Amino acid sequence: MKKISNLNIKLISFIIFVSLITATYYLIIPKNIFYLFLKLLFLVPSIALIVNIANIIPKKLLHLLSKIIGAIALTTLIIISYLSSKRKPDNFGELFEKWDTFLGIPLPKFLIDWPKWLDTPFMHWINKGWKGFIADYGLIFDAIGYGLLRGYTELKGIIVQTPWPIVIIGVIAITYFTSGKKIGTTVFVGFCTFFIGFLNPRFWDKAIETTTMVVIGIVLCVVIGIPIGIAMARSEKVRNAILPILDTMQVIPAFCYLIPGIILFGLGAIPAIISIFIYACPPLIRLTDLGIRLVDEEVVEASRSFGASKKQMLLGIQLPLALPNIMQGINQCTMMALAMVVIASMIGTRGLGDEVLLGLQQLNVGAALEAGLAIVLLAIVLDRMTQAYGDKIQERTQPGKKKN
Repeated sequence: MKKISNLNIKLISFIIFVSLITATYYLIIPKNIFYLFLKLLFLVPSIALIVNIANIIPKKLLHLLSKIIGAIALTTLIIISYLSSKRKPDNFGELFEKWDTFLGIPLPKFLIDWPKWLDTPFMHWINKGWKGFIADYGLIFDAIGYGLLRGYTELKGIIVQTPWPIVIIGVIAITYFTSGKKIGTTVFVGFCTFFIGFLNPRFWDKAIETTTMVVIGIVLCVVIGIPIGIAMARSEKVRNAILPILDTMQVIPAFCYLIPGIILFGLGAIPAIISIFIYACPPLIRLTDLGIRLVDEEVVEASRSFGASKKQMLLGIQLPLALPNIMQGINQCTMMALAMVVIASMIGTRGLGDEVLLGLQQLNVGAALEAGLAIVLLAIVLDRMTQAYGDKIQERTQPGKKKN
């Protein structure tokens, strides 16, 4: 049986974490930012303890337990939905008063048409929990929003005040060195950058606003997404737990998380940045996980045989060899962030998406296509810069696959 490292620390952290949750719920301690910080502080080792325990449990037993817990949860939800419904029958026999036929077979009516009393009150639970959450921790999100807004405003102001030729030269220089001094890619990116302002003079400042928003969103994705991808690659159970969350983040319509974003941060760029993070982070997490898993097992075993620790293997071998996949994830993250620009304009975000929305409202085909073309050019610039850097890394780590 595997031993859990730092068991005492993790166990004490778990006990403190549960105690804080209980004390906060029963108002023994106030719901303020200090105790929230303590919860977050003890949350990480608590999750690590749960993951370690899950790793110890045999796989067949873990699957059996998950099925039992799932069956109990489903049965509980059905009972709660029946008891909380305003349309439930007065007695059990009333369910069999109305009958209908299916393929000539008589069946109770509630088995043919979905019963109105079988309605889980998720909406009421979410709204009630959301109101309590806002009342308790709204100030924390105000502080987060202020920090993001300050960073967005300062970065945008610096770039907007910089003369446009210097901005273009800077983009060309960054592309030249990140692409491995490829002249063709550098010239093409410089041309696309120039053509954004050449399409329409007001598009230049709009493109800077959009770029600033996208860059901050990508930084959040990188800071949060890569560690999660590493954790998924190192533990199969963590991966299985996080994959449904990533699927939800990618499939759920953008407007569903724009609404809480507006409530928490108000109108403007900040809820758009949060939406970019939710929408664009999953590809980076998945590709980070994939890149580390694709590292040759023989290389890992060789490093282990030389006495390398897990930290040394991760930082010295796995991450460098996975960098091409990680850069591809950042590239996909960038493209998906730009895809949110037009949707974000509907909540008051300024930028190129605002111009597309204005053209749509005025039924001005030329204005909408012109702004759309500017977004495409901006996407090409960011794509070529990140893709060229990824190719450069791949040429270093895999010389046999060097591209001409």
